Amino acid sequence: MPDHAIAPPTSGHASSHLPHVILDAYNAELRDKDGFIGDRASKRAFRAILDDWRERLHKLGDEDPLGETETEEVSNRRLEKLLNDERPEAAALIHGVIEEFAQELASVTRRFLRHKGWKDTQRIVVGGGMSGSRIGKLSIGRASLLLKAEGTGVELVPITHEPDEAALIGAAQLAPSWIFSGHDSLLAVDIGGTNIRAGLVDLNLRKARDLSAAKVVGLELWRHRDDNPTREQAVERIVAMLRGMIDLAESKHRSLAPFIGIGCPGIIREDGSIDRGGQNLPGNWESSRFHLPSAIAEAIPEIGGHPSVVIMHNDAVLQGLSEIPNTKDVERWGVLTIGTGLGNARFTNRRSG
Repeated sequence: MPDHAIAPPTSGHASSHLPHVILDAYNAELRDKDGFIGDRASKRAFRAILDDWRERLHKLGDEDPLGETETEEVSNRRLEKLLNDERPEAAALIHGVIEEFAQELASVTRRFLRHKGWKDTQRIVVGGGMSGSRIGKLSIGRASLLLKAEGTGVELVPITHEPDEAALIGAAQLAPSWIFSGHDSLLAVDIGGTNIRAGLVDLNLRKARDLSAAKVVGLELWRHRDDNPTREQAVERIVAMLRGMIDLAESKHRSLAPFIGIGCPGIIREDGSIDRGGQNLPGNWESSRFHLPSAIAEAIPEIGGHPSVVIMHNDAVLQGLSEIPNTKDVERWGVLTIGTGLGNARFTNRRSG
């Protein structure tokens, strides 16, 4: 792996001053006596609540509508089907889990609102895998009602874009303005603790200069947790996914910008290395000898005959950036991403003119 001191030049890693927003805080690691606060509102937390309710049914001798299937193996589709089950107690089981999870989400949100960087937040967009499901949206809606009833002055809303696509679209907000000249699309990568996504993003600048019409026109998802790769194997796969997107752009006759935006868990340093928070990624991504943007730039040094610019930021930040066109009516807003953990970021809109 090359020394990142001699890597192709990049700018804007982990920037707090972006074209349309100021990043006030991200990856806040709030704790209580039991550990990280965010763990109480993660996908694992939802499954733990479901498992607890199933154990109660077993102790009571009542029928478990999920049968013998292990909780971790129950699909989201099956859970959503139970919401409309004709058996009242079967539907009530899922509604009960949603209510308990919503209470936890509201509690966690209260803690964030007390954090210095989150003062006076007016809206929180909730992203991550759960946000696109009916169960996730009900949980978010219920938590929002709880917070509104308390007079917190904040609302929770599901993220606008598909969870698999939000961070890829948000990556376009990292690109310097000159990148867009003469180009209509760019490459993006979204790295998570379970999945890695690579996408081709159509900017649609003719329809909307503010990127509100940007959309993902090519997507590859790799569930790396199932394959248990080494760090080097993960990087090789990311490169292969990006090359596939370059081929796709050529087949679609897109004018691809020489830019790759990357979202990655953890605290990202200004030089593009990872300070901490990458513990769920394959191998040691926090090593001083590892620098992902350089590895990508070395493997893909040019795009369309121009040197590649690779910029990396936190993955939750990128999900939040995808909402910039939809948050013009508020000044201070944040994002919470329900995934392997609970990603978080808080923004203040920059005044135009």
